[in-house]
Formats: sequence, C-alpha cells, structure tokens
Amino acid sequence: MTDSAGRTPAHASRDPRRYPWHVRDSGQLLLAVAAGVWVVAAVAQTAAEGLRDPRIAIAFGALIAFGEVLRLNLPGDRETAPIGFAGALAYALLIKVGAHVVHYSAEQVVTVATIGMIIGALPHLAVGRPARLSGMAVRLLCVACVAYIFRPLAGNSAVEKHWGLAVTLMTALTVVALLLEAVLTALLRVDEQRARFRVALVDEMRVQLPLGAAVGASALLIAFAAEVMGLAALAVFTAPLLVTQVAFRRYAGIRATYLQTVRALAKVTEIGGYVEAGHSERVSRLAVAIGRELGIHEPQLLELEYAALMHDIGQLSLHDPIPGGATVLVSRQDQQRIAELGADVIQQAQVLGSVAEIVRRQNEPYRDTDHAANGRAARVPSSEPSRPPGPPLSSRIIKAANAFDDLVGSSLDPGRAQAAVQRLRLDTASEYDPATVEALSRVVTRRSVML
Repeated sequence: MTDSAGRTPAHASRDPRRYPWHVRDSGQLLLAVAAGVWVVAAVAQTAAEGLRDPRIAIAFGALIAFGEVLRLNLPGDRETAPIGFAGALAYALLIKVGAHVVHYSAEQVVTVATIGMIIGALPHLAVGRPARLSGMAVRLLCVACVAYIFRPLAGNSAVEKHWGLAVTLMTALTVVALLLEAVLTALLRVDEQRARFRVALVDEMRVQLPLGAAVGASALLIAFAAEVMGLAALAVFTAPLLVTQVAFRRYAGIRATYLQTVRALAKVTEIGGYVEAGHSERVSRLAVAIGRELGIHEPQLLELEYAALMHDIGQLSLHDPIPGGATVLVSRQDQQRIAELGADVIQQAQVLGSVAEIVRRQNEPYRDTDHAANGRAARVPSSEPSRPPGPPLSSRIIKAANAFDDLVGSSLDPGRAQAAVQRLRLDTASEYDPATVEALSRVVTRRSVML
C-alpha cells in the first residue's frame, strides 16, 4: 500500500502481522494440523464406541467451555484458559465420581475437551476476537498426552486402591503437562518472533509458573475431591482458581494501560512536529526485534520497549525542531543534551528509573576513542582506577535502531536499508556496538526477504 508519492505509510511498515502466513505461521500451521489429526481420530473412535458416563462428560465439558470463555491475557501477547485447562486435566485424571468408577477412554477425553474448547471460543468469535487456535491446540495436546498415559492405568486396581501411588502418578503427569505447554508455547514464539529457544522457554516458565501451579493444584483437587463430593467438586475447587485469574487479569490490565500511556506520551513528539510520524513506534519495534535477536529476556525487553518509545521525548525542550527529527545528524553534545532532558522527564514518574537511565545513556559511544586511540590505553599506569563501563546493552540497541530509522524512515527499499546498515558498520570502531549492528543487519535482512 502506497500513497500518491509512491511511499509506504508508516503504519504499514515493518509490522510482523502483515507478513505472509507461509513465512510467519509455519509452526502454528504444523501444530494445528497435528491437533486436528488427533481430534479427528479421537472423535471417530468415541462415536464408534459411544459416549460413556455422559452426565460426567457434560459437566466437565461445560467447565472447559466456561474456562475458554474466561480466557486470560498474560504479558507478552499470551492468552491462556486456566479454568478450562484445569478442568480438562481433571477430566483426564478422574478415577471416581462418588462411588462410581469411571471407565471412559483417552479418545473421549480429547473429544470432550475439543467440544468444550470450541463452544467456549464461539463467544470470542461472535464479538470479533481471534479464535487463538494455536493456544487451544497446545492445551489440547497437553491434555491428550496426559489422557493417553493415564486412562489405561485408571482402571488398574493398584492405582484405585493405593492413594499414594495415584497421587504420585497424577502429580507427575500434571507437571509433565505444564512443562509440555511451556515448551510448545516457547517453540511457537521462536517461530513467530525469531526468539532464541532457551530464552523463550525461560520466559514462558517465568510467566506461566505462578498460574500453572494454580492450574495443576486445581486439577488434582477436582480429580480427588470428586470421589468424595461428586460433581460438586467442580464448582468448589474452581472458585479459588477463578479468584487467582481475576487477580492476574487486573495485573495484566494495569500493565496494558501503562504501555498505552507510554505510547501516548511518545506521540507527543510527533504531534509537535519534532520527529517524523511513526518514528518512535518504528524504533521501538526494531529495538525489540534486535533485543530478541541478542537473547534479551522479556522483563528487559519491556524496559527496552518503554525506553525506545520515549527516547526522543527530550526534543520537546528544543526551541527549534531538528530537521526531520534526525538526531543522528546533529552533534554529539546536542544528542546528549536531548538524552539528558528526556531522562529527566522520565525520571519524574518515579517508577521508570531503569528506563530513564537507558534513555540517558543512549547516545554514549560504544568505545571511548579518546582513551583507546593510538595505543594510549596501553600506556595508562596500572594503578589508574578502572574506567566506567560502556553504555548498557539496551542503550546501545536504541542508539543503533534510532540511527537506522533516521537514515531510512518508513521506506521499505532493501537497498536503502542495507546502505544504512553499512554506514553504521563503518562506525563500529567507536560509536556503535558491532554485535548490535550485526543483529540489526539480520533483522533487516529477514524483513526484506519477507516483504
């Protein structure tokens, strides 16, 4: 999409959601196909054998559907269904309901979970929200793995009679399901965001651990309490998980509002004519992509995103805007003055101290050439105190991303982008971190190929 001058609008540039599905969603497609094949086989088997214990199946299917309706958004554009997942795991691990010993198959567990998830997704589709098939497929595969291991053992007399053995086995399978969910979700994020698997897995476990513990505990409690309380256990032991989910939802809402506020503040420099439209957003997206390329974890990525959005806010103090807002073209003294003023503004919030420090140091050179040039560093006496370290990695990333966007703007011309990268490479002896510039080059190359 171009305007009358043949330029691509800023809002359409470098948005990963606009990339072709065969480039971006290969992992999601593979996961959906695997889950689909499993579901078709399970439904066919269940239809051939007939639905066993239908009252129990309907009760758990309703709980799964209820949980899918109350999906929860987590940091990092994650979506999960704690209540539905707990209900599906409990159904896979069920041994008795009251005095009645259940004897349904793993295929029936998959069928009931699938129907519950589909019914729970319908209200989201009705109001225009995405179905989130990948998340549903991950949860379904985790439940299926537990069911295919446990259902053949559920009728074993040793499992029925020995409470300790049952607890150990069911707990181990619950842990396996939660770990499998983290691994599959991390693989999806690697495919979508080009993150490193180790980093993505650590981030997933960090985010999912508190809620995952509640999901696993609720599933086990429902499965065991059903023997004493019957189906009433579903309501009794779902309530604590619902309270936990409400607390997570409130936290996620506050975090989303905070990010929206930062984005609104970043727009002030554009409205005032100090920077090109879309500059802050482009620098932010590019900085986060470089951060992922370098293996930065999500808490630091969030700080990087905040800092990149507000990196030019110090320009509001200038009497006359810089032409085009390109700080890369002004003197180092002016660059540092803008960074200092911006950091002072951010510091006033009193909750973004680390972000203010990133902004403050964004224009520092990667190396101190005055100290290193002509071999003078080698002649410094060993008794001299060590020099302060260079700017933090996030500051180095913003410096490179900002310079690149100042040179390229909203253009999608691969030749212009590569020329800008080459110009930054020429300054890696002092100004720019070589590793950051190479990460930038890889990100830009991938985007050029995908576009």
